[in-house]
Amino acid sequence: MTHSPLALARSILPRSMTAGPLAVAAALALAGGSAQAQSSVSLYGLVDMSVGSTKAAGTASSIQGVESGKMSTSFLGFRGNEDLGDGLSAFFQLDAFLRADGGLNGRFNGDAFWARNAFVGLRNKAWGDVKLGRNTTPLFVAALSYNPFGDSFGYSPTIRHIFTNGTTTGDSGWSDSVLYTTPLIEGFSGTAFIAAGEGAGGRNTGASVQYNAGGPFAASLVYQKVGKDGATPVDDSKTWLGSVSYDAGVVKLFGQYGKVDNTTRNIDYKLYEAGASVPIGNGKVLAQYGQISPSAGARRKTFTVGYDHWLSKRTDVYAMAMSDKLTGQANGNGNSFSVGVRHRF
Repeated sequence: MTHSPLALARSILPRSMTAGPLAVAAALALAGGSAQAQSSVSLYGLVDMSVGSTKAAGTASSIQGVESGKMSTSFLGFRGNEDLGDGLSAFFQLDAFLRADGGLNGRFNGDAFWARNAFVGLRNKAWGDVKLGRNTTPLFVAALSYNPFGDSFGYSPTIRHIFTNGTTTGDSGWSDSVLYTTPLIEGFSGTAFIAAGEGAGGRNTGASVQYNAGGPFAASLVYQKVGKDGATPVDDSKTWLGSVSYDAGVVKLFGQYGKVDNTTRNIDYKLYEAGASVPIGNGKVLAQYGQISPSAGARRKTFTVGYDHWLSKRTDVYAMAMSDKLTGQANGNGNSFSVGVRHRF
């Protein structure tokens, strides 16, 4: 037998309270809770704010201020799924980057609103899942998964060397794309990725294979090819990235080697990254050194060290410092530091 929210409220409230507004309020709360329990859509996100000083290598002066997204780019998202039966489910995800320091959307002026993710897909445990729309690239996922600073555009040498140094071309997410991910088999999984040129040229492709059986060792190998896009011209490039990690308990070690061929400018880059995270109390000491060795131009050497302390499962505070050097250039030394807080919801 089913009961209305008002009848259920009357059954659990004292008799003296079942005739007044308290019963109605309780009924509304019960109705809202029932709808929430049946809903497959959730709101989530992250806000990262810090205060500090930034001096980029090759610039003459530093900039002090309050900034959004130094450790993780702030964002707001929606996601949901529906069970279609027989092991098949449908799902979607819509994520928008934001700059909390100024109350602005996007990572920069002109960025697409749903630039982080905007896709719909189908999933089956037997054959994996396929996502259509704007998807985060497997290269970006591998880069952030195998370095101690994660997806930090402010302080991760790996992320900075691959995505902000003019080495790999193309964004960390591709529009007009199809991403297929295999199921996990004996610790192995893989992806195949394509972004259509849609008549303007610039079709992008990528593939990856990962090993993670839940033990201390994990590894990944990723390849992607980016072509010129008629609407947003970029250099043609081919990128390989191999990554490993080993968790010994008292320390987790990370290593990455990458190679980028920019065929438009006829320059290739070799990337070397090594890092570690050491648990201490409710936090971790993080450190990483990375280097870019191009076939032409200045070498880049970056070293970051910091401490990340968790106040709860959703909130952490951090203090980071970075040395970034371009060899043989005027004002080639850059030093930055930040103290900040991240909150997830």
